[in-house]
Amino acid sequence: MTTEHGEARETAGQKLRGWFSGRLPGEWFTESVDIVLDREEIAVVGTIADPDVAADASDTERSAAAEGRIRRFREQTRERRIEIAREAEHRFGRKVSWGVVCGGKKAMFTTLSIPVMTRLRQPERRVLDTLVDAGVARSRSDALAWCVRLVGKNIDAWLEDLRAALRRVEQVRAEGPDA
Repeated sequence: MTTEHGEARETAGQKLRGWFSGRLPGEWFTESVDIVLDREEIAVVGTIADPDVAADASDTERSAAAEGRIRRFREQTRERRIEIAREAEHRFGRKVSWGVVCGGKKAMFTTLSIPVMTRLRQPERRVLDTLVDAGVARSRSDALAWCVRLVGKNIDAWLEDLRAALRRVEQVRAEGPDA
C-alpha cells in the first residue's frame, strides 16, 4: 500500500461522506450514515428510528416490529435511493448498496457479490468440501464466504486494530522525507 493510495482512499472517503451528507434527506436517518468503501462498492448504512412498542413487549415482538420498520423504510425510500445511487455511481464510479440499522438489527439491500480468485492447497479445499458435504454451504464459493464471515465476526476487534495500524503507517509515510 503506497502513501499515494492511502491518501487517495482517505480523500475519496471524505468526499463520499460529504456528498452523501449533503444529498441524503435529513428525515431518513437518526444519526450520520456509515459509509464503507472498497474497490467496487459504496455501502451506505444509516440508523432509522426504532418502532414504538409497548414497554412490556417481548423480544419476539420487538424484533418483528424492527423488521417491519426496516421493510417499510426500504419500500418507501426505494425511488429516491435509486436516484441517489445512480448519481453517486456516475460521480464516484462504484456501485452503491444500502443498509439500515433498526432496533439492533442490521439489514443490507442490493449488495454486490464479487468473484474473488484464490489458490488453495488440498487441506484448505478439504475444509471447504467438508462444509459443502455437511450442507453448511452450497458450493466451495459459499463455503469460502462462510469462512470469511466467521473469521470477520470472531476477530472484528483485531481487524479494526489492524486497519488502524495501516492508517497510521500511511500517515507516517506521508510525513516522511520523500513526501
